[in-house]
Amino acid sequence: MAISHLHCLQSVRVSFPCRPSVSNNYYHGRDNFTRKSSSLVYASTNNLDRDLHLQSKVETVLDSVKWDNRGLAVAIAQNVDTGAILMQGFANREAVATTVSSRKATFYSRSRSMLWTKGETSNNFINVHDIFLDCDRDSIIYLGKPDGPTCHTGSETCYYTPVFDLLENQQDKEDKLALTTLYSLESTIAQRKGELEVPESGKPSWTRRLLLDEKLLCSKIREEADELCRTLEDNEDKPRAASEMADVLYHAMVLLALKDVKMEEVLDILRRRFSQSGIEEKRSRNSQA
Repeated sequence: MAISHLHCLQSVRVSFPCRPSVSNNYYHGRDNFTRKSSSLVYASTNNLDRDLHLQSKVETVLDSVKWDNRGLAVAIAQNVDTGAILMQGFANREAVATTVSSRKATFYSRSRSMLWTKGETSNNFINVHDIFLDCDRDSIIYLGKPDGPTCHTGSETCYYTPVFDLLENQQDKEDKLALTTLYSLESTIAQRKGELEVPESGKPSWTRRLLLDEKLLCSKIREEADELCRTLEDNEDKPRAASEMADVLYHAMVLLALKDVKMEEVLDILRRRFSQSGIEEKRSRNSQA
């Protein structure tokens, strides 16, 4: 699950409050669309003036993209929670318009000369939450949540071949996902958990000890959380606070591994809380209990 930080991609953000549609009885994924002279036509009947104004804004954004001589731009799908780069394809004006309308990642197939929506045959759609253009406006990111594996091989992403392994003539039996720090740690902890049934020679690793002793693990989480709080109470420096937070995160992730909870699930909950105040969220939890 690779993380790709959006560096300069925040320069133009394409986010739409209502659902436009585009005309010629175009069918993609789960929704019907129509395309009319490549312009967006909005289906809302509540406020025509508002919809026409929004249509104009969408057209302006699409006009600003630096399409190549074939009318295409690179389109990258990225997991909104993990940051994993899921796949890369190409999109034209209609593909982006369809993505805006359907909220399903839609691309343009150069070999078939037609639009296609990821998941239209496998049902492994990529549900788009937002769209970003880069600083040069010649590439696009579909920031979304995949319904299942993205790669046709069944892998989570299409990026699982490490170049440095190829250069060193290493060919592992298993594919490697492009993991960054947080998910490399999660993967290592999961590996240690999977090895618990195998007798370990020599001194056991700290992760193994924590996985085998719940009382030790919980005491360490409480201890590390207290030390993190002390960095604030005692006005300790930033490196100290970062170090204590790393300890809290590591020990908490060991607990999550024991509970079979993935960090992606935690991040999904955090994202869904963005539009909700902490007080409202607490109240909803109490009402459910």
